[in-house]
Formats: sequence, structure tokens, C-alpha cells
Amino acid sequence: MIHALPPSWLHRALVALAATAVGACGDPREGASIQSPAEASGAPGAPASNVGAAPPVSEPTTAPGEAAPVVALDPGANLPGANLTESTAPSSDAGAADSGTPGAPRPTLAGLPPASDVLAMLRLVHAQFSAKWPDPSVDIVTDRARPSNLWTRAVYFEGLMALHGVEPEAERQAAYYDYAVRWGESPSHPWQVVYGAATTIDADAHACGQTYLDLYALDPQPIRIAQLEQSIRLLVDSGNTDAWWWIDALQMAMPVFTRLGVLRSDPSYFESMWNLYAYTRDVEGGGLFDEAAGLWWRDADYTPGGVYTRSPNQQDIYWSRGNGWVIAALARVLDHLPADEAHRAAYEADFRALATAILPLQRGDGLWNTSLSHPTHCASLGEPGEDGPETSGSALFAYGLGWGIRHGLLDAAIYGPPLIAAYEGLRRAVREDGFLGYVQPTGAAPCSGPGPLGAGVVPNFEDFGVGCFLLAGSEVLRLAQ
Repeated sequence: MIHALPPSWLHRALVALAATAVGACGDPREGASIQSPAEASGAPGAPASNVGAAPPVSEPTTAPGEAAPVVALDPGANLPGANLTESTAPSSDAGAADSGTPGAPRPTLAGLPPASDVLAMLRLVHAQFSAKWPDPSVDIVTDRARPSNLWTRAVYFEGLMALHGVEPEAERQAAYYDYAVRWGESPSHPWQVVYGAATTIDADAHACGQTYLDLYALDPQPIRIAQLEQSIRLLVDSGNTDAWWWIDALQMAMPVFTRLGVLRSDPSYFESMWNLYAYTRDVEGGGLFDEAAGLWWRDADYTPGGVYTRSPNQQDIYWSRGNGWVIAALARVLDHLPADEAHRAAYEADFRALATAILPLQRGDGLWNTSLSHPTHCASLGEPGEDGPETSGSALFAYGLGWGIRHGLLDAAIYGPPLIAAYEGLRRAVREDGFLGYVQPTGAAPCSGPGPLGAGVVPNFEDFGVGCFLLAGSEVLRLAQ
């Protein structure tokens, strides 16, 4: 059962946010480099407990790629404040992505970079990645070969389709579409869930379906979603409620349920999604949502109760990217979920709670650390250089904040300055050639290593970080237009 947020906690958080909306975020463009974890803000406290065993890892874990030359980051200029104005100008959105409530005034944030600059940055980052992977159908080879519809690449294509939705040039838009279609129809996995087993309940295997559905919406060829729909239908009909035992799963699979429910006008998808979500939120490991903090534990190995894993400073561990997956999942669900769906209000409440919780934890350079509760968590474990800043989790937070502002769920006067700060921090993490730095490798917690984060460090899988950046930038572009 979803419980209301404690009024006292919410009141304290909102008062703190109103007082520190600009000051707590600092000026992300001051100086020529991203700040160290020691310069980050504090984190929420938690009761003491024992330290348990390391968590299981559902993300693939491999050695990182070779390091690329480091290029100095652009320090930019001073960050102006953000002021909310309203515009009734029509959206210039292209493609299948939603552009907000039709006919309603949409928020415009003073202080956002010019739309042309944001678009140029998105194009640059995509171009760098696609040049490295000219054939999107080939296997991803690290410690072993994996099919290219793996969840990491699926997240990249979520970002690419977001860019497709805001790209004003028809030729570029067609190129993005063609690149995505060639990925989907790959001879080794033509429009299949990962590893081709329709009976799978693994959310990671369903992540590719978000782009399959985007492409189906643009050209409704039944083969594009046939196996995906079969797989989700089997899960719905099974009555399973505990398949999503880790919070990453919410982003990988929830939007697929929503889209299929809308496409087929079948509320059973919505009800099954709610049952799976509610189990993750309230039952798995005692509930993975910490209502007192407004944050999520990654899985049952991090939730209070018995022996569980905590930070060396005896605080609970709230993983940045894991919480980023949650805010992105809720945004992507709410993007399509009918306004009168029975559980929409609960999803919106959880979205707002998480958005509220992450603001005081934002670093002075606009980004977030890998651990939200302990800025030097990794260093205290003997893994220096892995605390942050970190761009994949930060990009997911920026995506959620931008989406929430654009759709009226978040107050632009409070959340706008942190969004601008986050985007500027992300922009400075992009090298001149378009490579996105400071991406934490795949893992299940902060400090997934091996080795420090950096401007030129190539993670084991660099695709999902790019996808997160494209999602965030596309939302900023929509607001800047």
C-alpha cells in the first residue's frame, strides 16, 4: 500500500528547498574543472546497523576500456538565476515524443542556454558515439560478446529517440530513425527481447521494447513489437508481482507496460505494472522506497532489517544512478499513462518526493556523486576517484527535473535553477570531440570500478551514459525552445 509522505518531512524539505534553491546548487560554471567529492554538500542521516555482504550485480560487470586523452572542460560563465515565465507558443517538437499538455501554457526558464547550443551539443555527443559504432547491429564485446539489444544499448536508443523527437532537420531525423531501425532488425536478434526468450520476466530483457514501441509508433509494422508484446503479456497473465526486485528494473520495463496498455486500450497492463511496482516499493526487502528520506535503496541488500550493506560512515547507501532510474521510469510512465488511471496520483507523488529529495544533495558543480548519502563513500572504501562527479545518474536526474517542470509537476521557480546547474555540469563533462566523461561503469552500487572516474576514462559500457545525456538534453531543449 502506498502511504502518504510524512507531512513534517515534506514541510522541512520544501522550506529548505525554497531557501536554498539557487545557493545550494552553487555555480557549476565557476572554474575550469568539476569539483571533488569533498566540495559536495552533506547527505541525509540514517540509523546505524551492521555491514553485510556485497550485493548481487544484475548489470554486466567487466573491466573498463582504454583511457582516452583528457581534454580540459569549458568553464563557461556565471550561472544566472532561473525565472518562471509562461509561453503559449506552439511546440516545435518532431517525432513521437510528448511535448506537454496540448494548448496549455508551457514553462520557460530564463537562464537556460540557447536552444541552438543545446541541439548542437546533443548532435555532437550522438555523432561521437555513432561514429564509433557505425553498425548498430553488431554484438557488444567486452569480457564476452553480448547482443546489441542489451539494456545498456537500449538506454542509448531511448536517448536517440528523444533526440529524434526534438531534431528540426528532416535529414538528420531520418538518419536517427534509420540507425534505430537497423539496430532493431539486427539479423542476430530481429525485434526480439534480449536473448530471444519470450518467456523471460527479466526487466533488463524488456528495455529494448521502449525503442521498438517508438519505432512502431512511427511505422506500425507488427513484427516490431510482436515478441515484446508476447513476453509482456505472459508476465501480465502470470500474476507475478516480484519480478522487479531491484530498482533499475523500473526504468527498464515499466514504460513498456504503459505503452502497451495505451496501444491496446487494455487496463490489465496498468494493473499488472502497479502490482509489480507496489511490491518493489513496499514489500521487497521491507520496501525499497525510504519514505523518510524520499530516496530508494537499490535492492534488498541495502534495506534496513537484519544485516545489510551500509556506508563506512554508518549511513544507508542510496545509489545515484539507481535513483536516477526511478525518476526516469516515473517520468516515462507518466508521459503516456491516461490521466484517469487509478494509480497515476501515487506515481506522481513518488515522482515529486524523489525530485524533492535529490535537490539538497546536488553538488556545487551541478552534478551528483555516485553515493547520495556519503560524498566520500568510495574513498572511505579505499577506492579513491570513484565518488564523483558522475554523469549518468546526474543526467537521469536532469531528465526527470526537466520533464517534471515541462509537465507542471514541479515548480520551475524551485527546480529550474538545479536543472540549469545540472545541464551545465553535464555540458562541461563533454569533451570537444563529443565524448561524455565521468560515467560510472555498470554495477549495483557506488564504486563499481575498477579505477577512478574521469573526463577521458572509457567505462566498460559507454552507451547507456550517452543515452542518459541525450534524454536530459532533449528535455532541456524542449524547455529552451
